[in-house]
Amino acid sequence: MISPIFVGHGSPMMAIQDTACTQFLLEYGKSISPKAIVIFTAHWETEVLTISASDDVYETIYDFRGFPDELFQIKYPAKGDKALASQIAARFQAKGIAVNLDAARGLDHGSWVPLLRMFPTPAVPVIQISVNPYLPPAEQYRIGEALRGLDQEDILIIGSGATVHNLRALNWEAKEPDAWAVDFDEWLITNMQAQNLEALFNYASEAPNARMAVPRPEHFIPLYMAMGSGDPSRTPQVIHRSYEVGSLSYLSVSF
Repeated sequence: MISPIFVGHGSPMMAIQDTACTQFLLEYGKSISPKAIVIFTAHWETEVLTISASDDVYETIYDFRGFPDELFQIKYPAKGDKALASQIAARFQAKGIAVNLDAARGLDHGSWVPLLRMFPTPAVPVIQISVNPYLPPAEQYRIGEALRGLDQEDILIIGSGATVHNLRALNWEAKEPDAWAVDFDEWLITNMQAQNLEALFNYASEAPNARMAVPRPEHFIPLYMAMGSGDPSRTPQVIHRSYEVGSLSYLSVSF
């Protein structure tokens, strides 16, 4: 069994930098042997849930600009799995969740950057799934629930995003995490470990500094998908926590 996880994927620079988070990802990747990986990425937004469905090697998408040329030379040649994508689509459809299949899209940096650091050489199929940031948190959780039990098949489910992701609030001179970001994460951790879904679904009105932490929810909602896909009898565990430039959170949680 491999528990679903949420990971903070941060800046694309994570692909080439050596940080506390990249060291965590490397060691975590060494500790597990998944048969396949399913990843919800904050960088693929669609109105209807969409699943990558091809047996081919993915194109590596460079969905960023203004970064060193070194980043644009990286390839992450993971393969898809059309049959597994179809099985996952059937799970969503059985729950009344509309779904599309996409045979052409490559891996965006919300997928390939953390995967590169966890599994430097891709060895198992990767299924990438889009997000719709405009659905309420309870619906994001329900999307995750449709995949509950895949962990029993040694399929690793990843929600890739960030709990605190406000690029306008980054503090480039910061030596310590910004208190407002830490307080938001503390509230999340407390309520996740207490499995207080009502509070978590209402984070926008109940969590401290929610508007600052989540000015737009596309990076936040993969947390609910990972959470929903986990076994509710297990207490969520913080598996990594660090910050960059004041408030960019790399909080990572196992469900």
